[in-house]
Amino acid sequence: MQPDTCAGDAPDAPVLWLVRHGRPVLAAGVCYGSTDVAADPQHTAQIAAMLVQRLPQGAEMRTSPLQRCAALARAVAAARPDLTLHSEPRLAEMDFGCWEGWRWDDIPKAAFEAWTGQFAGHRFGGAECVQELLHRVAQVWDEAQAATAAQVWVTHAGVIAAASLLARGIRSVHDAGDWPAPSPGPGSLLSLALDPPAALRSPKETVARINPNRLRLRG
Repeated sequence: MQPDTCAGDAPDAPVLWLVRHGRPVLAAGVCYGSTDVAADPQHTAQIAAMLVQRLPQGAEMRTSPLQRCAALARAVAAARPDLTLHSEPRLAEMDFGCWEGWRWDDIPKAAFEAWTGQFAGHRFGGAECVQELLHRVAQVWDEAQAATAAQVWVTHAGVIAAASLLARGIRSVHDAGDWPAPSPGPGSLLSLALDPPAALRSPKETVARINPNRLRLRG
């Protein structure tokens, strides 16, 4: 599959490139939103090599400060001195509070019912709600729209989902059914047109395949 824009090509419209980090070094099925777990080094190197070839010249790259993203962003920036790199805390994954580190299957059913019952405003785990995540991602989105350089975010599944809503002009959610699915798999590269409102372009399967997980806020 060919990329929308190869390094050095000029896109037809302002574009935001969204990159999800590599596979986390963590047991499957664990809630790890804001937990600072590392990504598999080999997988990260594979993703970095792909991004070095595919990202546009002179892009501004913003990365979540969590190491699974930051290590990938640094590897790309080291090989592409034309890119500028900034750490952006607002691109971190949603904080699941007391449920961080739990297996999803072990979290009480009542906790999920409370979350889905008030999906936008309930702080699942007591730390952050979906609307708060969407609000902070919207701040970075607005800055990206005003930028002159192409934009790249190295980030997480929840942030990518929020960006896909913002691309359609959606800045608030009401229930769990409003949240985009499926989640992009680790190593996925997607692009969004920054001209509002914009539709999500076809996801680009890169190093990892798209993984339609049951829970869409994944890290």
